[in-house]
Amino acid sequence: MYSSKHGPKWLLQILSCSRKQQASSVPGTGPCPAVMAEADLLDVPALDKAAGEEFLQEAFGVILEEAVRRGTDVAEKVCDWKEPEDLRHLLDLELRGHGEPQPQVLQRCRDIIRYSVKTCHPRFFNQLFSGLDYHALAGRMITETLNTSQYTYEIAPVFVLMEEVVLQKLRELVGWGSGDGIFCPGGSISNMYAMNVARYHRFPDCKRRGLWALPRLAVFTSKECHYSIQKGAAFLGIGTDNVYLVGADERGKMIPAELEKQISQAQVEGAVPFFVSVTCGTTVLGAFDPLVAVADVCERHGLWFHVDAAWGGSVLLSQKHRHLLAGIERANSVAWNPHKMLTTGLQCSAFLLRNTSGLLHRCHSAGATYLFQPDKFYNVAWDTGDKTVQCGRKVDCLKLWLLWKAVGTEGLEKRVDRAFACTRYLVEEIKKREGFQLVMEPEFINLCFWFVPPSLRGKQAQADYWERLGKVAPAIKERMMKAGSMLVGYQPHGSKANFFRQIVTSPLVTRQDLDFFLDEIERLGRDL
Repeated sequence: MYSSKHGPKWLLQILSCSRKQQASSVPGTGPCPAVMAEADLLDVPALDKAAGEEFLQEAFGVILEEAVRRGTDVAEKVCDWKEPEDLRHLLDLELRGHGEPQPQVLQRCRDIIRYSVKTCHPRFFNQLFSGLDYHALAGRMITETLNTSQYTYEIAPVFVLMEEVVLQKLRELVGWGSGDGIFCPGGSISNMYAMNVARYHRFPDCKRRGLWALPRLAVFTSKECHYSIQKGAAFLGIGTDNVYLVGADERGKMIPAELEKQISQAQVEGAVPFFVSVTCGTTVLGAFDPLVAVADVCERHGLWFHVDAAWGGSVLLSQKHRHLLAGIERANSVAWNPHKMLTTGLQCSAFLLRNTSGLLHRCHSAGATYLFQPDKFYNVAWDTGDKTVQCGRKVDCLKLWLLWKAVGTEGLEKRVDRAFACTRYLVEEIKKREGFQLVMEPEFINLCFWFVPPSLRGKQAQADYWERLGKVAPAIKERMMKAGSMLVGYQPHGSKANFFRQIVTSPLVTRQDLDFFLDEIERLGRDL
């Protein structure tokens, strides 16, 4: 048990007597009976297991009540907004020399949950991820409790085998009978892996000789791409100036003829094209690039064809909607984030490779002998950690595996189809309501629209109309956050003024929540 002085009683008694002994200056003073020699301290654990388990039981109760139950209750706030300085004061974030008693630590847990945004709330529509799956959450808790690193079979046997099964299943959905892959810390890293592997495949000497072994390289991607492509080019030494942004049509899809022009332009400028990245589910508009046509271009020019399906990859689970990714099986590599549409929880990001020659391992391996000894008693092919640029690597497969086991492929397909149905319902409702205007008809679940308050209706011809309309979404967003009623994102796009981008992925969302969403936008913005 914990005493009121913030530690196991036996340890506090030792420390107390030790301090008294150190403070005494009387020669010949005998030792405090409770003081142990330094060696004796090693005979007992430095943690009180019983007290620790008691704390965990209470902490799990707080998590279940405050984060899970109240965090998914529509009667509760999505967020309890505080200004940064006020929040800092409320949380008492300062770290001190002494510890705190268990009741106070538990209150810290409650406060952290209270003032955090509830991304599992049915009225959180702000990001490409949202919602809560209970089986996936159990997987996340098991992952944290076991606290292993997924680099060798000897310390992560279950998860090494599990990761390969999950990756194989994802590859099958892409349309590959074989291949390779690894779970990465986010889709941005998956895209970077694709670029690095593609460069190594074309110029294997670069691993040893670095940029000295390379000509000026050229990367091609859509103007609508995720910013991780440019970050990856910068990180890998390719340079953002060598990322050629290909034009997109009015729906945000890459134009293959423009890709051809950009490839020719790069060659004229003395660059060597090597990598094309297309997007399945762009961040704002939710566009799917024309994979078949781009694959044809890549084949003609001998370029690596990468598909960033971090957002839209889960559509492959839907027989009704997977046509949006027609041609993905021709890709050399794919990035796919199940933590988005499948609600596995952050993070769960797969990098998939069609190549079966061990390219991923050759590209990234360093052969550290303290981890990857070649003379182990088991098959060291299961020591997969050298496929990555990481050393320590968190287990990201369990939450998806446990979810998949619980609901099956059919259950995952229903979730994807339901997300599309939610978006379609909102589209039809928006068309009925005065003041709501679609940016475009969505083909995915990115619902982009303006809310035009009564003061601006019928005034499109005025010179300052779009400037004034662009201020509406930020004003509504501020009001909803301070009220805590819901959360939805907004942004400008090209020449278009700020508009809302609404995303539904949570399986907890109902028609009532969708109706509330539209009603709340109208309520918060009617006087603007």
